[in-house]
Amino acid sequence: MNAVLKPTSPPTHIGSGTNAEWHARRQAATPRGVAVMGDFFIDRAKNAEFWDIEGRRFIDFAGGIAVLNTGHVHPKVQAAIAAQLQRFTHSCYQVVPYAEYVSLAERINAIAPISGPVKSAFFSTGAEAVENAIKIARAHTKRSGVIAFGGAFHGRSMFAVALTGKVQPYKAGFGPFAPEIYHAPFPCHCASLEETQRAIEQLFKCDIEPSRVAAIIFEPVQGEGGFNPIQQAAVTWLRALCDQHGILMIADEVQTGFARTGKMFAMEHYGVSPDIMTMAKSMAGGTTLSAVVGRSEVMDAPNPGGLGGTYAGNPLAVAAAHAVLDVMAEEKLPERANLLGERLLGRLHAARAKNARIGDIRGLGAMVACDFVHPETGAPDADLAKRVQQAALKQGLLLLTCGVYGNVVRFLFPLTIEDIVFEEAMGILDTVLA
Repeated sequence: MNAVLKPTSPPTHIGSGTNAEWHARRQAATPRGVAVMGDFFIDRAKNAEFWDIEGRRFIDFAGGIAVLNTGHVHPKVQAAIAAQLQRFTHSCYQVVPYAEYVSLAERINAIAPISGPVKSAFFSTGAEAVENAIKIARAHTKRSGVIAFGGAFHGRSMFAVALTGKVQPYKAGFGPFAPEIYHAPFPCHCASLEETQRAIEQLFKCDIEPSRVAAIIFEPVQGEGGFNPIQQAAVTWLRALCDQHGILMIADEVQTGFARTGKMFAMEHYGVSPDIMTMAKSMAGGTTLSAVVGRSEVMDAPNPGGLGGTYAGNPLAVAAAHAVLDVMAEEKLPERANLLGERLLGRLHAARAKNARIGDIRGLGAMVACDFVHPETGAPDADLAKRVQQAALKQGLLLLTCGVYGNVVRFLFPLTIEDIVFEEAMGILDTVLA
């Protein structure tokens, strides 16, 4: 029997109604698995500020989870999208290609810190980029095994979440996962390189021989895992290990890319060339675009038709990405990331001198975070991190938590933030941390 279409009310502009009304409608219309932090709804935004549908103003130190390095609706990004909108919105690049896709690949190839000839392919999400990077690695090496790290986040799709090294909330209830994925401790401030080396040696002895490992994938700075920069010595060792056994090194720069760490890509800090990189998030100013970039001979391994996607390399997002690259250069955003990161680190260290509940403080450029701990034991204090987040939110400053134990507050402000707005946010942070 055919379903009867029920009449619906005409679309309502998001600016009408109250937050409470829309919150109730959200709960009735969308599943609980899509967790939402705020009980308010955005109406409009500009650079590092946004206003909800009731007119309240917030300073955005979340940036759409590291997507808005160039801020909300940057005029140049907005203009690029508007201009493309007048030409065409879709053709499917694999059916009818467009020059802007190719020219963006040329620009990304020129700045990616990968040795030798480089090629790029575009997709829609970070998880999609990660999964395609693994496909490419397997096609090139004719191997199947993949090594990832504890605390990693590589996405929510089934293979990407299998690579992810954090059970709650990403993996719980969704198994079994793809086989031949192995995890080792991540060599950062919370695990030594020796632990990682022993764990991978154990994998090679007990689980999979190195000649069957296609790739080792890692984030130069773990995102969801707690903003944990990998140790320099670990990157050098991983490169040598990969070279020894014919394994491909994949650097997941979905969150670290596009000036967040004070360089265009975090791997530039380490002086080591990966074989493949993934990127997304701030690549296209809030539009859906991701990329896999790698050595040409590696990228050419899949057969024609093995890569792509109906929306992969969407023309509007490609136009936005061209504008983002222009803004990054013109406004010197890598340099600004370092400047703002230093200012934030100074405030955090000053706060820790007066508050024993603030634990480790770390950052690379403007990818900065701090731990909250029980002062008597040093154990992670997720409840305190959440209270800090809520206290800041009440004063109009939006922060995010992260970390395997949920006790980390991270800072992801747009790199284009005005100095006066940044200092206003620092004042709120000082008050909250006191």
